[in-house]
Amino acid sequence: MPQMTGKDALAQMLIAEGTEFIFGNPGTSETPLLDVLQDYPQLRYIQSLQEGTAVGMADGYARATGRPAFANIHIAGGLANGISALYNAYRGGTPLVLTAGNSDTRMLLTDPTLSGDLVEMTSQYTKWSTQVLHPSDIPMAVRRAYKEAKTPPTGPVFISFPWDTMDETGDLNIVPSSTGFFRTRPDTDAVARASQLLSQADNPIIVVGDRVAQSGAAAQVVRVAEQLGARVYATSMSEVNFPNSHDLYGGILNTSSPATQRLLAGADVVMAVGTDVFSSFLYVSEPFLGSQTKLIHLDSSAQELEKIYPTEVGILADPGAGLAELAEALDQEMSASNREAAATRAATWSDQKKRSGEQYQQRLQQRWDNTPMPVERMMHELAQAAPPGTIVADEAITSRPALMRAFTFDEPGSLYGIRGGALGWAMPGALGVKLANPDRPVLAVVGDGASMYTVQALWTAARYNIPVVYAICNNRSYRILKVNMDTYLRHMQDDQERKSDYVGMDFANPLDLAAIARAMGVAGETVEDPAGLGPALQRAYATGKPALLDVSIDGAL
Repeated sequence: MPQMTGKDALAQMLIAEGTEFIFGNPGTSETPLLDVLQDYPQLRYIQSLQEGTAVGMADGYARATGRPAFANIHIAGGLANGISALYNAYRGGTPLVLTAGNSDTRMLLTDPTLSGDLVEMTSQYTKWSTQVLHPSDIPMAVRRAYKEAKTPPTGPVFISFPWDTMDETGDLNIVPSSTGFFRTRPDTDAVARASQLLSQADNPIIVVGDRVAQSGAAAQVVRVAEQLGARVYATSMSEVNFPNSHDLYGGILNTSSPATQRLLAGADVVMAVGTDVFSSFLYVSEPFLGSQTKLIHLDSSAQELEKIYPTEVGILADPGAGLAELAEALDQEMSASNREAAATRAATWSDQKKRSGEQYQQRLQQRWDNTPMPVERMMHELAQAAPPGTIVADEAITSRPALMRAFTFDEPGSLYGIRGGALGWAMPGALGVKLANPDRPVLAVVGDGASMYTVQALWTAARYNIPVVYAICNNRSYRILKVNMDTYLRHMQDDQERKSDYVGMDFANPLDLAAIARAMGVAGETVEDPAGLGPALQRAYATGKPALLDVSIDGAL
């Protein structure tokens, strides 16, 4: 085996793994890696100004490519800045290899400045977390990291590289991780039982999550839903798990609201695919599934099967492979009367969706010309003016329902949204999505409050000319907090008349995001007239450079 330094071994392993970009925020403890990169120009370093921005870019890139992305940030203090983005990656299952330098191992007993137990810091939000103590271990550690990140259920991993392990030499062999074959097929008896239950159900409902998109299984969900005439709800539409224009699509479940219980109450069989059942943010006293509802759960995550709710049939399998076999079983199982009942259900759901759309348009027309512009008008204008093939990076928060109404997300890979709930994903995440899709337009739709968590991403966009267009939903507040405050007050038993002053939720000094963009080298424009939004978006794309539209919208509740 050839002799080489640890830093050379790391660079060569990254190349062997097919890594193109290193998303980083440089620090002194990363000096050995930064030094060696000039010898490996095929590794392109994308500099950010804050650690959360680096991790967010890597998250967007990994999700858009479906391959592990590599990020390098700075020791304990900087790693702490990146943990909110690491949390999102962990909750969303992003295949991400996060690394940081650390102090020389000969110093660790002295409690050196900025150092810490980096493995302990990251272990609860990673599939695997380790510190390399010998340069000879670097190839094995990197190989395992990539394997762990891309093995379903996918997720982030972490490696700490102390300074001396990067500079010391060893006999090192550069061998990347295997391609991997992750299409785990389901148990045949489980598929047969699920097929029997679903074919005989009077009101089956399908609930999907992001592990559907991660396995490329949206088309298979469509096939099964159409066979059954089943309504489809999403616990998340952070990616395209089901086409939102389809007649059977019922929208996103709010798992922090009793309304979800009412939506699912009539189902005799619920089949959950590639999703947690159910993760909530706010406490809801009653379970979402009643005792009369039979649950089928098909997922690549063994941990999530029967985690919370009693489960009639648990199927551990790749969602795409499992659904394909289920569809074949349904073809054999369903009788003529089953098929007729499914067609009737599908027609009923289609009529309901059409009426809901008409009612929505009627409500919208009543507010169409209001000032400031309604968020529904903003999303309509964006959807009409966006170039064909546009990918949307979404962190619109309370503006998201209007976004989902205005845009059609039928194509896998046309939507990526924040996962995990730690604000600040979309500003850098959109840059990662664009680097993964250089030939497609990318539009980031971001709340004004959320944008400020990682607004430094604008500098990176300008530095590398990554032509993302940002549309900021500027309602001059943390509107989601106001919505949640009103929910809280409605459920208070002792004071039903209490009104909130919304302490800490308004921006008394309005944010001028257009000015901030210009200060970082990105073209910025403020838009108040809804009729001017479409032309402004078209001008932004015509430049071929990053741009930001600061759109003033109505923030009233």
